[in-house]
Amino acid sequence: MKASEQTTQQIERFLKKIAQKFPLNEETSLVTDIHVRVSQESGEMVAFDDDDKEITRCVVEQWIENNDEDFYESVHDILTTTFAAMSKTLDNLGILKPYSFVLENDEKEGIAELYLADDDTIIIGKDLMEGLDTDLDSFFDSLMKEE
Repeated sequence: MKASEQTTQQIERFLKKIAQKFPLNEETSLVTDIHVRVSQESGEMVAFDDDDKEITRCVVEQWIENNDEDFYESVHDILTTTFAAMSKTLDNLGILKPYSFVLENDEKEGIAELYLADDDTIIIGKDLMEGLDTDLDSFFDSLMKEE
């Protein structure tokens, strides 16, 4: 699924509303994650804080009753592209770093990290710990060889 111009605009407005709720000022919010829930049936996209309190919502018409098997993969790709385009806005939220945006389905199951902001690091569309198992296995193997 390719994002229409209207879909991109709706997501940008959605992200701008989140930025308005967390302006950069002297008091930073203690939110650590913003959960972005997308419903395949209704096309609704809702942002929640750590306490499951709603931040904002919108309906993406292109996603209403979308029955694609790879729906969440497509949504992930569309969102990460839009997040990358708006990274200056998203990296300057009034939220204590590190914080992340997490994509969830309508059953509150985490699907992927969309955006992670830390003081010196921004990761868009990839998991923070991606490849950790491989790195740990290599490290362990090298330790075992040294004995």
